This record gives sequence, C-alpha cells and structure tokens, in this order.
Amino acid sequence: MAQDCAVDCGWGRLLFAQTFTDPKALAEALREEGPDQRDIACYVNDPHVLIAQAPLELFLDPSHMFRLDLVGYEPSKRGHRAFHVRRLSNAHDIESISRIYSSRHMISARPDFYERHRDDETLVHLVAEDVRTHEIIGVVTGVDHVLAFNDPEKGSSLWCLAVDPQSRHPGVGETLVRRLAELFKERGALFMDLSVMHDNDLAIGLYEKLGFERRYTFSVKRRNYINERLFVGEPGVEGLNPYAKIIVDEARRRGIGVEVTDAEGGFFRLTHGGRSILCRESLSELTTGVAMSICDDKAVTRRAVAKAGVVTPEQIEAGDRKGLEEFLAKHGQVVVKPARGEQGRGITVGLDAIDDVEAAIEHAKAFCDRVVVEQMVEGEDLRLIVIDFKLVAAAIRRPAQVIGDGKSTVRELIEKQSRRREAATGGESSIPIDAQTERCVRKAGYAMDDVPPENAVVQVRKTANLHTGGTIHDVTGEVHHALVEAAVKCARAIDIPVCGVDLMVKSPRQPEYAFIECNERPGLANHEPQPTAERFIDLLFPLSMPAAVRRVGLG
Repeated sequence: MAQDCAVDCGWGRLLFAQTFTDPKALAEALREEGPDQRDIACYVNDPHVLIAQAPLELFLDPSHMFRLDLVGYEPSKRGHRAFHVRRLSNAHDIESISRIYSSRHMISARPDFYERHRDDETLVHLVAEDVRTHEIIGVVTGVDHVLAFNDPEKGSSLWCLAVDPQSRHPGVGETLVRRLAELFKERGALFMDLSVMHDNDLAIGLYEKLGFERRYTFSVKRRNYINERLFVGEPGVEGLNPYAKIIVDEARRRGIGVEVTDAEGGFFRLTHGGRSILCRESLSELTTGVAMSICDDKAVTRRAVAKAGVVTPEQIEAGDRKGLEEFLAKHGQVVVKPARGEQGRGITVGLDAIDDVEAAIEHAKAFCDRVVVEQMVEGEDLRLIVIDFKLVAAAIRRPAQVIGDGKSTVRELIEKQSRRREAATGGESSIPIDAQTERCVRKAGYAMDDVPPENAVVQVRKTANLHTGGTIHDVTGEVHHALVEAAVKCARAIDIPVCGVDLMVKSPRQPEYAFIECNERPGLANHEPQPTAERFIDLLFPLSMPAAVRRVGLG
C-alpha cells in the first residue's frame, strides 16, 4: 500500500488516513490546504488524536460514512430512456458540472482540471445527459482506491453527487450512484463508500434504500471560510428563506454586521462603517415608497415604462363584458392578472374564450379588487436582474412540465415533481393542482388521471413563476443588448435601484420583446452562479468592496 496518499479532486484533496502512519504528518498535510480549497482527511479511526495535533485548526466533520457491499450488489434492471449516464467527455460537460455545483453551493474545480483528468482512471467523473435536450442534469465523482494507493481492501468511494435542481427527471441521483457502483464492481472493487452530512435525511434514505450500511469511521477538515458553518453553526439565520439567506451570507463574508429582525418575513438589518440599512430580502431602504407604489400597480408600471420608450402589450382594466369581448376579439388570447400582487398569484394566461376570461377575473379579484386584462404575447419569459442600473443576471423562466414514465398519471407526475422541486428549492417551488393546472393539462390533450406515454412532455402551467413550479435557466452571457437596454430603461423610469424586469421574448439572443412587469423584490438566490448578492451588497455598502475592485470601478 502506498504511503501518505492524497488524491487531488479539483475542489480539494482527499487524504486517505489509512495510508498515513503518523497523525502529525496527516495534520501537516491538512494544514497545507490551498486557497479556496476544501481538503478532507477520510477514514480517520482516531479523530481525537489527529485533531490534537492542531486543535485550533482542525475539526471533526459532522458527516456519516456509508458502505455498499459490491460483492452482493445486484444492478438495477430498470432503465431510463429519458437520460443516460456516461463518462465526462467534452467542454460542454465541464461547463455544466460547474453550473450544477454552483446551483448546489458546492465548490467546483477549474475547467482545466477536468480537462487534464478527463481520461483519468483513478478519479472517475460520470454525467447524466438528457437524451432529448442533451443537457447535463447530474454528475458524480468516484475514486478507485486500488489505483490511488494500491488498497489491499480493494475499495472505492463516491464523492460530489449533484443533480441539477431544474431537472424534471426522477431517479437521476440514484442512477448515477448505481452506474458508478457497477463500474467499480466490474473493476473488481469489493465495496464503495460515501460520506453524507448527518442531517441530510433525503440522501441517507436513498443510500439505505440502495443497500448502503453505516460505517463508524470519521472525516476531519481544516477550519476555513468554506467550512465555517460546520464548526461555528449559523447563528441567527434559522428560519430565513433562501432569498434572505444568500444576502446575509454575503454580508457576513465581508464582515458586515447582521441582525435578523424577523426571520419568517425575511427582514434583517445590515450595519457597516456607521451605516445601517434595513432590508427585506432584496428590498432595502434605498428603494423609495414612490418606486414601490409604481411597481405595486401593474397598470401604473406599464404607463411609466411605456413613456420611457419600452415596448408594452396593450392592456385594459376589467370592466363590462362587451369591452372584454372586443379586446379578446382583437388579440385572440389574453392574460388576466390582479392589478397588485406578486409571485404569479391570481394570474391566468392564454385565455381565448370570454367565459374563461370572466372566470379568471373573478379568481384574480380574490387577490386584488382591480383586475387588468392584457394582450397575450407568445414567447419565452425572460427575467433580468438590474442592480444600480446595470444588468447583473438574466434567465429564461420556463413553465412547469412533467415527463411521462408510461405508468404514472398526470396528477401523480405533478405530485412527484413538486416533491423534487420543494427539496431542491428549500420549499419555495411546487406545482399547485388547481383549475389553471387542470385547464393547461386539458389543452395538452390529457385529463389529470390519464397516463402519458413514456417520455411524453406535458406542460402543466402557463406561467413560469418559480413558486408555481417553473424552472430557471441562466442566459446572462448571451442576452441581446437591446433587451438589456430595455431592462435598464425600466429601472430608470421607475427610479428603482434593485429590480427584476420581466420581458416576453422570441429568444434571449434576439432584440424583439414585450414588457410584462417589474418586481421590486426579485429573488437573488434564483440566479446563481451570477453574483447577484455580491452586487446587492456593493450597492448598499460600496466601501465593503475589496480595495482593488473599488479602484477598477473608479477607473
């Protein structure tokens, strides 16, 4: 067996403690951790002895180790026609891995690391690819212990399992685990281990279902900013939603004081250098009451941005039936929405019958007594985040869809996907089963209790809001400059420092658009890996920016 084995995984090194005879040497190896890296000493049987070598620098990782016996492991006979698993092979795969890791708040290696290790047999990268869209929807990394350090136990291990939170396909994580286990079994490995956080009940449940059993060995890490929450906890952030937490985390990273005043409501106060600002998620005291009132009323918002030269669809306030009939005849399809509201509540899209329009108006009145009816504009829903009158992020928002498996009803598919979306978004996203969903399913040619064929795509909502199950796809690097200009015009017309501008577009790469609405409290957590929280804190506390960044900005 090789001595003092360390395997570079890109995000950090795996230090196999069973290959170190001297705990002091292992501690020294951990202390050599590189910047922005996360080294892990695994298979530590005497963690107290190791930590005693550097008690102020090392800590016991709060994770469990599980082992799958590959000798008795039986591969699953269930196939997945919607996606397949293969080895990492090209630049698109590498870019997708970084995107998925960012969405899961995981550390990604530099692209050239994956390029160098693409054909590495010691460090194995598998990806799950959607056969229809060719998108990468999951990734897993494995280490062959025999090749790494000539392991006499003939072991292997799994690290960094991640599934795209936008994926609509069930079983991606399970399939990646199984394919990696089957690969190592074919090589002659006797077992495959993995480490999982002690409170990740969903993952532990999956691993136990696959036959993994708990092993009582430990991992030790070095105290650094990446691991901070593991050894100091997260005081004061309990109950914060993802939209508030992403800002609080960035503020604390910069040394800005944080006081959570109402976790349930997302309220917190930030203090730095004698300045104190109260926020509710991405809404701060820098947004005036006038700007708030403009955004709050969709008819007023439309008038304000139209005066600034922004393209807007025609709109009327819901009134008599004759006026509604004429408006519907003119445009063919319309959208009904409360004059005030957020998160897609009360909005009905794609109405082409007057009875449906009137029913939608009554539904919208439950959220606001004033209702507007708007010309329906076909296309994709583009959200642009504008902070300090500069574009920070752009993303296409797509309505919820389910994919048939040939066995489940539409209702069951919706319920399963809702559970996955809730788990991926901290409970922020799910697909409601209501009249709008049923109407959309009918238009797709199904009833709620019908069983769609395998791989059939069924759109179940018209609106693309995250809260109703929509998915978000980053397009910041490819959005057309005309769309950016329109979003900035909207922000300046309302004079609002932080906003989310919604446009309907043919494509994010084309200039055609129609303005839909402006949100004064956009969810910054929805746009990672773009630096939305960083730019928000820059706006609030410009002196908290690193000096080098400030000099560039001034230049």
